[in-house]
Amino acid sequence: MAEAHQAVGFRPSLSSERAEVEFSAPVLQEIYLSGLRSWKRHLSRFWNDFLTGMFPASPLSWLFLFSAIQLAWFLQLDPSLGLMEKIKELLPDWGGQHHRLRGVLAAALFASCLWGALIFTLHVALRLLLSYHGWLLEPHGAMSSLTKTWLALVRIFSGRHPMLFSYQRSLPRQPVPSVQDTVRKYLESVRPVLSDEDFDCTAILAQEFLRLQASLLQWYLWLKSWWASNYVSDWWEEFVYLRSRNALMVNSNYYMMDFLYVTPTPVQAARAGNAVHALLLYRHHLNRQEILPTLLMGMRPLCSAQYEKIFNTTRIPGIQKDHIRHLHDSRHVAVFHRGRFFRVGTHSQSGLLSPRALEQQFQRILDDPSPAFPHEEHLAALTAAAPRDMWAQVRRSLKTQSEDALEAVEGAAFFVSLDSEPKGLTREDPAASLDAYAHALLAGRGHDRWFDKSFTLIVFSNGKLGLSVEHSWADCPISGHMWEFTLATECFQLGYSADGHCKGHPDPSLPQPQRLYWDLPDKMHLFISLALRGAKTLSGDIDCHVFPFSHFGKSFIKRCHLSSDSFIQMALQLAHFRDRGQFCLTYESAMTRLFLEGRTETVRSCTREACNFVRAMDDKEKTDPQCLTLFRLAVDKHQALLKAAMSGQGVDRHLFALYIMSQFLHLQSPFLDQVHSEQWQLATSQIPVQQVHLFDVHNYPDYVSSGGGFGPVDDHGYGVSYIFMGNDTITFHISSKKSSTKTDSHRLGQHIEAALLDVASLFQEGQHLKRGCRGLREEDSGHRTSSLPCHTKGSRASMTPNNF
Repeated sequence: MAEAHQAVGFRPSLSSERAEVEFSAPVLQEIYLSGLRSWKRHLSRFWNDFLTGMFPASPLSWLFLFSAIQLAWFLQLDPSLGLMEKIKELLPDWGGQHHRLRGVLAAALFASCLWGALIFTLHVALRLLLSYHGWLLEPHGAMSSLTKTWLALVRIFSGRHPMLFSYQRSLPRQPVPSVQDTVRKYLESVRPVLSDEDFDCTAILAQEFLRLQASLLQWYLWLKSWWASNYVSDWWEEFVYLRSRNALMVNSNYYMMDFLYVTPTPVQAARAGNAVHALLLYRHHLNRQEILPTLLMGMRPLCSAQYEKIFNTTRIPGIQKDHIRHLHDSRHVAVFHRGRFFRVGTHSQSGLLSPRALEQQFQRILDDPSPAFPHEEHLAALTAAAPRDMWAQVRRSLKTQSEDALEAVEGAAFFVSLDSEPKGLTREDPAASLDAYAHALLAGRGHDRWFDKSFTLIVFSNGKLGLSVEHSWADCPISGHMWEFTLATECFQLGYSADGHCKGHPDPSLPQPQRLYWDLPDKMHLFISLALRGAKTLSGDIDCHVFPFSHFGKSFIKRCHLSSDSFIQMALQLAHFRDRGQFCLTYESAMTRLFLEGRTETVRSCTREACNFVRAMDDKEKTDPQCLTLFRLAVDKHQALLKAAMSGQGVDRHLFALYIMSQFLHLQSPFLDQVHSEQWQLATSQIPVQQVHLFDVHNYPDYVSSGGGFGPVDDHGYGVSYIFMGNDTITFHISSKKSSTKTDSHRLGQHIEAALLDVASLFQEGQHLKRGCRGLREEDSGHRTSSLPCHTKGSRASMTPNNF
C-alpha cells in the first residue's frame, strides 16, 4: 500500500553524499553480507522448527523408524545392509556387558541418518513441486491434467497439520527474470503514456543499456539469487524504507479501519481491553506457530517470514539509515492519553491479564487527572514528521536523559493511543464523518502516535477502533490478517456484558499503570516544535475520502465470470481518465510470497488494452458490445500482468535491483536513471479478506472490516485502496493532497462510482444499474462533475441506528 510512495522516493536518498559512501564497498562483499544475513535468519529459526516438528515429518516419525529398525534387528533382519555393523565398529568398546547398548546406539544413529535423508528428500521434492507456476498461468476455471497431477503430488508431499513456518525451507527462491524480457515489458508498459518522440528516446536508452551494462549487472544479480534467500527483498527493505530520510507519517504508514456500521461497545476502556487482549492472543498463537500458513487454492503455501516482526518491533532512526529492532518478547504495552505516556503490564504471574483487568488499567489512565509536562505532549511528533537523521540525533540525547521512558515505549509489544475524541460513521453527516475517521487514523494530530512502532492501536472515545501501521517491517496482508483475527475475537469470542464492559471481574490487586517521565532539556524543545510544525503541515495537506459503493459487489462480478480485481482496476483507469483527461503510470501492488522472503511486485495497470477500452467508453459512436469486447481484452491483459508479477516475472523489482547493483559497481546508466525518475500519479491496492470463516457475512453482514488506506504517492496524484465487504459492497479509500490544484479525492470518488456503473451496464445483468457518463468528450473530462450521481455514502446508516 504505502510502499508506492517509498518506491518512488527512494532514489533521492541514494544521491546524497552520505548515501554514496555506502556504495563504496565491493559488490561481492555486499552479496556475501546479504547471504550471511539470510543464513543467520535461517539458523535463528532452526531450533524452533525442530521443537515444533521437522515438517513434513515429526519427531514421532523418528521414533517409529527407530522402532521398526529395532524390530527388524530382533527378527535377524538387517535393513541397513551392513551399515549398522560398521557403525558399531566405530563406537568405543565398553566391554562385553555393553554389547547390546552399542547395538542400540548404532540403530539410533542409522535411524537418525535415514530420517534426516528422508526429510531432506521431502524438502527437495516439495521445493521442486512448488517451483511449478503453470497453474497460475492457466485460464480462470480451467485446470490442465498436468496441474491436476501437480496438485496431487503437492498434497502427498505436504504432510499433515502444517504450522506457520512449516513450509519455509521448501519454498523456492525468487527467480531473476531475463533482462531482455524485463526491458521489453517495460517499454510496452510506458508506451501508452509517452509521446512518440519520448518513447523513441526511451527505446534508444534501453537498447544502449542492454548492449553496455545489462549483462554484467544481470550476472551479479544471478550470483546473489543463489547465495541469498531473495535477490531483491533485503535491498527493498533497506533502500526503499530504511534509507529514506523522509517523515514516516503519510509517507510510510497506512491505516486499517474498524467495523464500518457497528461499534460493539461505546465504553472506550472496555474496547481497548478486549482489543489488546485479542492482539496478545494472536501473538501467543504466533509464538507457538499455531497460525495456519496461507495457502492459495488450499494447497500452495505463501512465505510466512514477515509474521516474525509484527510485535515487539520498532524502527530505530539512524543518521544514514534506520534499522529494525525486534525483541523476542515484551510483557507490556505503551499507552498515550492526553499528552501523557504510560507503561501498562499485560501479564501477571498467572499469565496474560484478562480483558476486564486490562479494561481496569485503561480506565485508570482515563481517570488520571495529572497534566502532561511541558513538551511531553508533542514528543511523538519527532517520530511523525522529523527528518530521520535529525530524529536520530535527538534520540541519542533522549536516550541519555530519559532511557527508561524511551525503552518502555520502544520495547513495548505495541503502542496504544487512547484518543479523546469520537470518530466513525455518524447519521448526521456520514460522508464527512468517514473522511474525518480516515484522516484521524492516517495522521491524527501528528503527535499522538508513535510512528516508529510496528503498529499503533487507536481507541477513540466512543469505542471506535483503528490501526496505524509502519510499513518497513511487512506488507498489508500480514497486518490485515492480524486485524481480522482481532476484530473477530474481541467481538465474537470475548464479547461484552450487557452494560458494555468486558466480561469478568476487575482485579483491585493490580498495581497502577506506570507513568513515564521524560527529561526534556531546553535544546530539545526546538526540535520538537519543528517536528510538530511539520506534522501539522503534512496532516493538514492530506485530503482523505472514504465511501462504500453498494450498488453491487463481488457476487455481481463473479456472475460476469471476471476477476474482481481486474474489474475494479479497469474502472479505476476509466475514472482517472475522466478526472484528469489523460493516462498515467499506475502502481498496483501484487505479492511475491510464492517465493522465500518475497514481498511485492508492481502491476502496471495502465496498458494499451486498458487505454483502448477507456477511449471507447467515452466515444459516443462505440456500442456496448464493442466496449465490452475491449473491456474483456483489457481484463485479460491485466490478469496476465498480475500472474506474471506473482510468478516472479514482473518488471519493477528487477529494474530496482539492477539499479542498486549499478550503484555498487559505480556504473552510470541513463536508462535506469530514467526508470527511477518516473511519476506514479495513481497508486492502487486491494486489501484482501483472508479469513472469511471468522465472519458470518450472511447473518451479520455489518460485522466485516472496512479496509484501510494510505497516503498519495505523488504530490499531484492519488492513493486508492479498496476492499470487498461481503458480496455486495466495495469500500474505497482515496487520498490526495489539498495543495494540488489537479487532484480532488471527492471528485475522483464520484468518477469511480460513475465508472463502476458504466462498466456494469455493459453486461446483461447490469442493465438495470444507473448509467454514469458514457460519451463524455475527452476535452471535458476532469471538469464535468455536476452530472455525476451522488454517492451512496452512509446509505445503510439508517439500518443500524443504535450502533454508532
